[in-house]
Amino acid sequence: MRVLSIDPAVRNTGYAVLEGDPRKPVVLSFDVISIPKSIPQSAALAAVRTHLVNVIQKFQPEEVAVEGIIYVQSHKTAIAMGAARACAMIAAADHGLKIYEYSPKKVKMAVVGKGTADKQQVAFMVRALLGLAENPPSDAADALAIGMAHLQASDPLKAKLLDRRQI
Repeated sequence: MRVLSIDPAVRNTGYAVLEGDPRKPVVLSFDVISIPKSIPQSAALAAVRTHLVNVIQKFQPEEVAVEGIIYVQSHKTAIAMGAARACAMIAAADHGLKIYEYSPKKVKMAVVGKGTADKQQVAFMVRALLGLAENPPSDAADALAIGMAHLQASDPLKAKLLDRRQI
């Protein structure tokens, strides 16, 4: 299975493309789509969507995994996060891809073994488990972790633990 995993944000969207067995996934690509603050939010969202469409066309994933909604104290931040998530989901839906979501806590549990792990712990474990030369940037590490959790969730024995939910 080939999966595109996305950690959506307006300014720094992490993405990764993973393939293969959940025990030994192969990393095909990962990066962070960084949009300068000088670009208006609407243009930033369009740029994220366009970049993700290009990734989808290049790597032809079978499924997409995104980070689920997280609790934030600012309604402005929640709206921006929702917009970024929507643009990622539209890019995938336009290509007929199934989309699954995973809560940050479940992703951390799947990769680190602790649902309250911090970003450095996630990046370290992603590096170790995938055999990367260095820790990826935190948004890309989160996307890689989401992809690893998705591959694990494809295993019927682990699916219930990860709350695999198609959206």
